[in-house]
Amino acid sequence: MTRSASVSADIPTADAFRTIAELGGDLAFILDCTTGLPAYVSPGVDDMLGYSLADIRAQMDKGGDGPLAALCAGLPERLRRFAAGDGSRLRVMREFDLRRPDGSEVAVEVISTLALDDAGQPRALLGLVRDVSARRERERERKRFASMLNHEFRTPLSTIDGAIQRLESLGTKADEATRERYRKIATATDRLIAMLDDYLSPERMAALGSQRRENKVGPKLLLEELVAQARAAGRPVTLEASDLPAALRGEPSGLRLALKVLLDNALRYTPAGTALHVAGRRVDGGVELALRDEGHGVLADDVARIFDKGYRGANAEGIAGSGLGLYMARSVVEVHGGSLTYACPPEGGAEFRLWLPAQASGAKSLASGMTSSDNRHGDRG
Repeated sequence: MTRSASVSADIPTADAFRTIAELGGDLAFILDCTTGLPAYVSPGVDDMLGYSLADIRAQMDKGGDGPLAALCAGLPERLRRFAAGDGSRLRVMREFDLRRPDGSEVAVEVISTLALDDAGQPRALLGLVRDVSARRERERERKRFASMLNHEFRTPLSTIDGAIQRLESLGTKADEATRERYRKIATATDRLIAMLDDYLSPERMAALGSQRRENKVGPKLLLEELVAQARAAGRPVTLEASDLPAALRGEPSGLRLALKVLLDNALRYTPAGTALHVAGRRVDGGVELALRDEGHGVLADDVARIFDKGYRGANAEGIAGSGLGLYMARSVVEVHGGSLTYACPPEGGAEFRLWLPAQASGAKSLASGMTSSDNRHGDRG
């Protein structure tokens, strides 16, 4: 979430914002949510998109049908959903082709976020536009190379495979040592063909050589986004977070999903208008993100099974649901080497605690040795 009380047509931080955005050749834009018109667009828009700021403002002023309309498409729906209490689309990333005035197209990636004022209301849409044409071309080249390489290796291997099968079928009178050599050749050929499928397929080769993005997420950002979604749903929220690391290893969208499951449950099973309490702290060599409500809590008979697949407690009667939310959330957290637990706080209500290792060395193996989500007595990691 981006919170700013100073977003207006005269942006005091526009120069710094433009400089940061253009360090990597990106464009920045600020769209006023009230008027629907751009308050700021980086000067480089002419070079990337072929339109000037004047062109963009003129076209959008005539009903929003202009080049920038595609960049901020869906804004009215995002604002409507936010007003209805859905904070899941505060930040959106899209990739599409944008047509220039000369008829050519440029592939762009657009990252946008709603900036809220002190009252928590959307004031502006902030966005970055990145030209991904070169990246797409590299991907196409890698796929063409992978296809060629796969073909060049597969053709002789297929020849060897066919020859050895013929030798095996016709060599019934060969001695055992010779037949064993045939089997070894056939096995080695099968292994090489399997390696082609696994490592030299066009899809696999397209991934090789591309820059690997680090999977990192800021724990404080996760909490702030959770608070924003709770407030968008009309709940008062407190936030306590101190001494948190700047980043943790993790897949951001997966962890956001796990936290959203906890928030949805808190909203669903507690009286409307009651407060929620969000906290972040260092615990046991890691970081604990906690969400506490002021409801009736989980019944004692249900505590041992609330993370089971498909299980719904006695208090869920008459409330829509599948019983998969907490199971899925715990599965996501365990893949990250963490744990998701339930606690009965002294203040009452229900508290769910999501623990993650603070360093890579503290994480469990993501492929093996991992506690199953069906095991309610698994260790933290």
